[in-house]
Amino acid sequence: MKKNRYLLCILLCGVLLYYGVPRLAPYDAGISGVFSITWLAFAIFVLAGNLTALLYAPKGKQGSKKTLQQLQKKRKIRYYQ
Repeated sequence: MKKNRYLLCILLCGVLLYYGVPRLAPYDAGISGVFSITWLAFAIFVLAGNLTALLYAPKGKQGSKKTLQQLQKKRKIRYYQ
């Protein structure tokens, strides 16, 4: 489920970059140039962070999935000393 979220965030970031980059002017002097460079830097950080999380997410243990009945049996066991 987390991989789907990372993929969605990457796609949304791509859409924002596709929409925003033609409208930015990083070579302008003043506050508009600073805003453009800052916006691009944050967008690259978001893209890189989600891509890293997607690629390096730990693999789930597929062989040790417990059923609901096994979990309920485990909860009923009580240890007294």
